[in-house]
Amino acid sequence: MDQSNPRFDFFPDDVVLQILARLPVKALFRVKCVCKLWYRLASGDYFRHLYNDLSVRNPMVLVEVTDSSSESRSSLICVDNLRGVYEFSLDFIKDRVKVRASCNGLLCCSSIPDKGVYYVCNPMTRKYRMLPRSRERPVTRFYPDGEATLVGLACNLLTQKFNVVLAGYHRSFGNRAERTFICLVFDSETNKWRKFVSFQDDHFTHMNRNQVVFINGALHWLTGSFTALLVLDLKCDMWRKISLPDEVSCVAGSRVYLLESEGCLSVVQISEAWMIIWVMKDYEGEKWHMVDKVSLRCIRGMVPGIFPISQTGEYVFLATHKQVLVYQRKSKVWKEMYSVKNSSTLPLWFSAHAFRSTIFSCH
Repeated sequence: MDQSNPRFDFFPDDVVLQILARLPVKALFRVKCVCKLWYRLASGDYFRHLYNDLSVRNPMVLVEVTDSSSESRSSLICVDNLRGVYEFSLDFIKDRVKVRASCNGLLCCSSIPDKGVYYVCNPMTRKYRMLPRSRERPVTRFYPDGEATLVGLACNLLTQKFNVVLAGYHRSFGNRAERTFICLVFDSETNKWRKFVSFQDDHFTHMNRNQVVFINGALHWLTGSFTALLVLDLKCDMWRKISLPDEVSCVAGSRVYLLESEGCLSVVQISEAWMIIWVMKDYEGEKWHMVDKVSLRCIRGMVPGIFPISQTGEYVFLATHKQVLVYQRKSKVWKEMYSVKNSSTLPLWFSAHAFRSTIFSCH
């Protein structure tokens, strides 16, 4: 492009910024090579904040799909309400990994063949960082299966810093787990782990320990009893609890899930006939508000296996054994976004994570 030629001055810089900020990350890297002007506009801090602010409004679902007929790496499917469905891989890490947590465009992955090795990566930019090993011996310190019970990833889009949290119950080799709850926190700025010990009696299933939300400088997990959220404040390394809505704890025969909703904590309760959504709009006051009640009559056959993954004020993504569905909250319309075509060994909801495309450096 000849920037000196007035024929190319179609739009002012502000308009070009708004257009570039709505491109996928891969397309953005390509258009930065078109001319020096676009490269300069798309390389500054202002553009990074603008791009991330827009991306936060468009959460997606990331699904790790394994094929029982193949021993190759599992494929990653990204389901985007705006751009559809596309596939990518984590082969740039050069290790067999599984996704353990997702936050603001970064993924925390653990090595499958090498216990205790963790990576943080941005799959859109194909950049990753291998975390230093902690001094804890995971095989003898964490329960169950030699891995941390809770894995959390906290990414601050403003400061471009992140934390990885591994927490689990201490046990000596060959003995049952104790109440001693060990927590390890990795700081990307210092490149070091810190450790603190507390006492906890909470239990977590394989499903609810993967439901972790980073909001207000803290990580939140839904306890196995579905009566409270276990909260880790990363500013002071303190555990505390937040109660769920009273209506949730009183209803039997229903399932409860923890999600984020436009920067707020959200609890989704699914019963045989209804999906009820609560949002905590007053975080300091810990006040929940019911914002939606959705009839599940038209997908009645899928209700036992649906699992909400991600949401905004406009739609909710849900995973089943073989499908990813989206519910349009204004039009009250259900739509299938993705369906597994091969013989997947695990239900999609077991390996589905909320995701968003952001410009976030792992280093």
